[in-house]
Amino acid sequence: MRSPASGALHPSDRTLRMRPLLLRLGATTMVGCVAAVGLVGLAAAPASAVPTVAAASPVVINEVESNGDDTDWVELTTTGDATVDLSGWSFLDDDDSHAPYVLPAGSSVSPGGFFVVDQAQGTRPGFDFGLGGADTARLSDAAGALVASYSWTEHSPVTYGRSPDGTGAFVTTTTSTKGGANDVSTPLRINEVESQGGDPGDWVELVNTGTTALDATGLVLSDDDDAHRYALPTGSVVEPGGFLVVDELSDTAPGFDFGLGGADSARLLAADGVTVLDSYSWTEHAAVTWGRSPDGTGDFAATTEATKGSANVFEGTVLAQPWPGGPDDVALDDEGTFAGDLSGLDYEPSGTAADGTLWAVQNGDGLLYRIVSDGAGGWAPAAGWTAGATLRYPDGVTTSVVDAEGVTVAGDSSAGGVYVSSERDNAASGTSRPSVLRYDVTGATGSDALVATDEWDLAADFPGLGANAGLEGITWVPDAWLTERGFLDEATGASYAPASYPGHGDGLFFVGVEGTASVYGYALMADGSAQRVATIGTGLDVVADVQFDADLDAMWVVCDEACSGRTALFGLDQGTFVEEARYEAPTNADRGLANEGFAVADAATCSGGARLTFYADDADTDGFSLRQGTLPCTDPEAPADPGTPTDPGTPADPGTPADPGTPADPGTPVDGGPVAGAPGAGPVVPGSDAADGSGTPVTSASGSLAYTGGTDARVGVAAAALAMLAGAVALLVHRRRRA
Repeated sequence: MRSPASGALHPSDRTLRMRPLLLRLGATTMVGCVAAVGLVGLAAAPASAVPTVAAASPVVINEVESNGDDTDWVELTTTGDATVDLSGWSFLDDDDSHAPYVLPAGSSVSPGGFFVVDQAQGTRPGFDFGLGGADTARLSDAAGALVASYSWTEHSPVTYGRSPDGTGAFVTTTTSTKGGANDVSTPLRINEVESQGGDPGDWVELVNTGTTALDATGLVLSDDDDAHRYALPTGSVVEPGGFLVVDELSDTAPGFDFGLGGADSARLLAADGVTVLDSYSWTEHAAVTWGRSPDGTGDFAATTEATKGSANVFEGTVLAQPWPGGPDDVALDDEGTFAGDLSGLDYEPSGTAADGTLWAVQNGDGLLYRIVSDGAGGWAPAAGWTAGATLRYPDGVTTSVVDAEGVTVAGDSSAGGVYVSSERDNAASGTSRPSVLRYDVTGATGSDALVATDEWDLAADFPGLGANAGLEGITWVPDAWLTERGFLDEATGASYAPASYPGHGDGLFFVGVEGTASVYGYALMADGSAQRVATIGTGLDVVADVQFDADLDAMWVVCDEACSGRTALFGLDQGTFVEEARYEAPTNADRGLANEGFAVADAATCSGGARLTFYADDADTDGFSLRQGTLPCTDPEAPADPGTPTDPGTPADPGTPADPGTPADPGTPVDGGPVAGAPGAGPVVPGSDAADGSGTPVTSASGSLAYTGGTDARVGVAAAALAMLAGAVALLVHRRRRA
């Protein structure tokens, strides 16, 4: 989770990302002086009533989020030169029947600073009503006099914010900047440049990094010469995540009538021909083209392939393919089952063809859920677990709140404990505490608090890690699987030897870290010590969850809305984990879902050629937190592929490791690790656009399949069963032969 852990009003984690990477920041009490940014707003906000501001107060509403973040919120600022005490002030929407939310004592906003009034979530205080598509935000002082208001007629695709901050009119922002200066710059970016040898000539590619279609008609393209300019023609509309190519004028294409030189610039100007919206300069022609990595937001670098009108390709790039399973994700929970903040997931197999058990954690209040199937397609918290079991640190202090982000079991059995990855203690939300906690759930009913039996604090391995940038997902991988495939231990530089880490059990734990977008493998010893044995660079913007898949002999690495719901498969090659495939979200899924949890049912449960996948939406979008999809699988009764080695199987439950004493120091871990496309990595596979979310299909070289079944998550896969089976078998054979 990247939202705050406790209190409605406290310091913000100021991590800004361009939508469609939906920004989910914490509520903030005060943020020191921040300069206003953004000058050009291409999309004006819907018609609004003029805010009524009391002459005696400089406090104004500055930004409004009514749909998209974890919570609705309103940001305040002051245009005055003195701090304003907001204690006892109240906030209300357009419905007088709602109880106003009274700001707590000590609330204030300083000049150049911001104050966020947030919606209640879990046990965190805040206003208990939502902001609608047509609504009003009203702020009154302690005496009940209206100080400021703002009305809108529909949800903003991002947020509504003033430009400039405090004094300007409301417009649609480009980026949600909760607790920070508003960003209303254009989401249109120069993405790729061809300055020689293009077809039919030079060209410049633009990309829309926003969440709505953008009409670029009238914007001006220029090079480094102010006399050269070309106005984009009528109809220059760029879909969200889409591309627009501006060609050099030729006999076959209209376009700009100036060439791009070896040392030149490409500049995108506003319709006034003066304001620079984006630009890129170079000192020599690229061998191929110059392009951003990642698309739209990254720095420019030399590409390895000209990708006019599609995602950029660089050395080692793995392009996303269409999701090989069903096109839909279906809500499983009843509306309101969870209040939000549902994060990590793990699937515990039953050992038979019957459905297993889902374990889920909630990060806001530090809760563990045991979720079971009704045998007819429904899933819900087990009896006694409806409210979730409260998680405690080993000291049992009741005021601490475990920011539970990920969950896993070892050896496919919770009998050996349930392991939870956490970023911090939410009661001390400004302090990083990246740790793994073990809970004994034997006989647990869900009604009693669970006190951790063990904690492995990994803070020493992550100096400077932000309190809201720590451990997200966690998964367990058996030693037998790792050693059979020649896994290399980065701490020793040699083949992994489980005996080097006595007391660590029968496998390693792999954790995803949000702040580094990497995955790290650890041996967790019984004495509380831990040794890093692997560092895996993912190439994703965020690692939201990790999930070992024994049936695919690979590890899923999951990105949430920051990557439009993409997932990646990492397998072992020459001893290190490398990216073998990357997939788009299911075709009909909402790519803006904050899916921080991902789990896959085992192949024993296959039905109609598919097994179930599960997603946990941290934002509880539309009132639903748990969704289900499908993934193709081989028929468990089908003859084994003669080239497929014997599956090592699931090792016995390690139970609680015995304390062997302090193991010998295996050496200092080597930082760095494999990257996508490293030697031995899987082939670069073209598919739908990798980084833009446009979903434009591109010929696939992998034999990946398009699902053609109905919308039912479990039954409606029959029409695509044979295609799914073929795709799954091809993937398994490819991966296992390489191992």
